Amino acid sequence: MPAAPHDLDETFRALPLRALADAALARARALGAEHADFRLERVRSALWRLRDARTSATSDTTDLGYAVRVVHNGAWGFASGVDLTMDAAARVAGQAVAMAKLSARVAETAGTGEKVELADEPVHADRTWVSSYEVNPFDVPDAEKTGLLAEWSARLLAAPGVAHVDAQLLAAQENKFYADTAGTSTTQQRIRLHPELTAVAVDPATGDFESMRTLAPPVGRGWEYLTGGHDWDAELAAMPEHLAEKLRAPSVEPGAYDLVIDPSNLWLTIHESVGHATELDRALGYEAAYAGTSFATFDQLGSLVYGSPLMQVTGDRTAEHGLATVGYDDEGVAAQSWDLIRDGVLTGYQLDRRMARLKGFPRSNGCAYADSPAHVPVQRMANVSLRPAPDGPSTEELIAGVERGIYLVGDRSWSIDMQRYNFQFTQQRAYLIRNGRPAGQLRDVAYQATTTDFWRSMTALGGPQTYVLGGAFNCGKAQPGQIAAVSHGCPSAVFEGVNVLNTTQEAGR
Repeated sequence: MPAAPHDLDETFRALPLRALADAALARARALGAEHADFRLERVRSALWRLRDARTSATSDTTDLGYAVRVVHNGAWGFASGVDLTMDAAARVAGQAVAMAKLSARVAETAGTGEKVELADEPVHADRTWVSSYEVNPFDVPDAEKTGLLAEWSARLLAAPGVAHVDAQLLAAQENKFYADTAGTSTTQQRIRLHPELTAVAVDPATGDFESMRTLAPPVGRGWEYLTGGHDWDAELAAMPEHLAEKLRAPSVEPGAYDLVIDPSNLWLTIHESVGHATELDRALGYEAAYAGTSFATFDQLGSLVYGSPLMQVTGDRTAEHGLATVGYDDEGVAAQSWDLIRDGVLTGYQLDRRMARLKGFPRSNGCAYADSPAHVPVQRMANVSLRPAPDGPSTEELIAGVERGIYLVGDRSWSIDMQRYNFQFTQQRAYLIRNGRPAGQLRDVAYQATTTDFWRSMTALGGPQTYVLGGAFNCGKAQPGQIAAVSHGCPSAVFEGVNVLNTTQEAGR
């Protein structure tokens, strides 16, 4: 577990965390709950947005409240509140038990007979954990934040051909206290940050336009990410020429190509085709209405050939600076790292305590998460990452091994079916590869495959020097809808004979 130089925020620690938890858990226990947990959260989220170097929008909001979840007579109950008094916490616990009794009657009427049971977890008493960062972005004056974004925007606007620039910075500080009737209690603090600039170029002769975003991924880091944690000077300096070349690039000839995919694009393919597909609640059909189930059904565990033997994928709640990295999940389960795919074969799933017990796993791997005190924890994605080849080549060496292909950089749009099987992805930049060398950008490129055909076509992996931890702030799941931030690390990789579409032709234009 990475060490962090920061203590817990004293203003959060000063809240009546333990007293509220004791009141709620005692009431739930007195009402006959087999299990009860209490979660108090304070989540601060902020946005700074600029249009052509001028501030166009800002927001800074804080959610503070608590939730009580119970298992009573084998049924779930949940309630939440914002009144930070002992009487109110006990009352919310009573509401959660009443909800569990109602749920039990519904299940009885439906004839399911299914009882909620949770996988065992060691007791973690009085634990604290703070994510790894140097400077809390909320300690930096707003003028300094918007000033830096304006200065970066001005650099891009000064370049020939750049017509407009959008810049934004998202930041979040999440404080969470958890306690349950088994004796676990944890207090945590996480920081995350996502800076992004988008430049737009317009061809005055044809009216065509193109846009391009920075590739710097969102991170579980602090303000230091903007002042030295990424080579912003190099990325901003190169962006206008990349954009100009894209605007005048020829349209792709559709067909089968060997693809060299950069981590800045491949992370999203991992998220959609591996991350969501290996959530056990989807594989079992418990999650279906929001983004579907999974082709990787439980009966195929240990036998499904997901990809090539080069494919080693881990679920990980411990990666330093990962957006899904925690010390403990929202069921008090300690963070872990485990195999999802080993040597190309499906070997694991992402679990919470109920899903783990349901299918006989000895322990959850810590994937329960709620994005708000008003929401019940659901099984959410860990950092799901593809391992690099230990002594693997550079991206340039991978490209040199391709006679006719396309090198793809940066994510853009995606489409995938409700079983996470048939998909299509586009990118920000696509370079034709001819005889092992990049031969200029192409436009209108999308790659299309089934999940297993695509991953089985992987023939080479880059080394650790090509590995990047990408990710997103806004993965959606559940009803009512929740969002979660998640990272995906991967190296550059080569895929043989992948079908490439021309998106303009497909659109009938």
